[in-house]
Amino acid sequence: MNQPIVLSLGELLWDMLPGGKRAGGAPANFIYHAMKNGSDGYSISAVGEDALGDELSDAITDAGIKSILQRNAWPTSTVEVALKNGIPEYTIVRNVAWDHIVLPRELIELVGKADAVCFGTLALRSPESHDTIIELLKHTKPGAMKFFDINLRGDHYSKELITELLWQATVLKLNDAELLLLQDMFDIRGTSDADACQWFIDHFDLEYTVLTAGSEYSSIFGRTGDSSTLSTPHVKVADTVGAGDSFSGTFTSNILKGVSLHSAHRAAVNTAAYVCTQNGAWPDYPEAIPDYLALAEAEN
Repeated sequence: MNQPIVLSLGELLWDMLPGGKRAGGAPANFIYHAMKNGSDGYSISAVGEDALGDELSDAITDAGIKSILQRNAWPTSTVEVALKNGIPEYTIVRNVAWDHIVLPRELIELVGKADAVCFGTLALRSPESHDTIIELLKHTKPGAMKFFDINLRGDHYSKELITELLWQATVLKLNDAELLLLQDMFDIRGTSDADACQWFIDHFDLEYTVLTAGSEYSSIFGRTGDSSTLSTPHVKVADTVGAGDSFSGTFTSNILKGVSLHSAHRAAVNTAAYVCTQNGAWPDYPEAIPDYLALAEAEN
């Protein structure tokens, strides 16, 4: 079987952490872990014509992430990250390079070959990148996975944008806090998590809804009624930056390779747990990711 081709569309940036800056951005994090799990991937974004842009281009190359990076006159994105008990809080600046991604023909051709495309709300906050990404999603091939990691940040989203992207998606990924917000937004308050996830599948014709609940559990619900729920293994946390993206990239790559829903979910949980034990979203992979779930089961 040929390697699946996976693309991410959106933000690439410097996370300005207390210990210094670190390359990141949810779409790039997703691609890093999809590639580590056997996919051929490309991060599509934009950086500025400045020193930070040069450094970010070098950093993504050094990490082994393939990319198509546009360069423009807007500043390279930086995000202030404060860690509270290992949990990141973000201050995101507007009018940066990835707010101005344009649409050359080479991107349309590449998207047409992709087996999966990942996107979120943040990069569509500006009209220019919004129009580019929406147009690219229209050029995916039949049957391609369109992975919508909702990734709500600050006030950089609206119900109109979320609804527009849900109609484009085949997979919705969100965390428990985001699910509560969407239950209120779409007037499905009082439903259980499982029923709410099923509502999004039915209403927007999705293949999967992926729900993560931090240190508690994660669940994946499929259109055909199949589902998987796993407890989150407890590990010694360095930081949680990029853990959700590693879950998403691992799950996507495994599903594209034909792995069962439960096995793909298990691999995603173990990868996310491993990332939590490391500093940063792009850690080197060991020869084999520990089976944290099996270790937890053995202890019980």
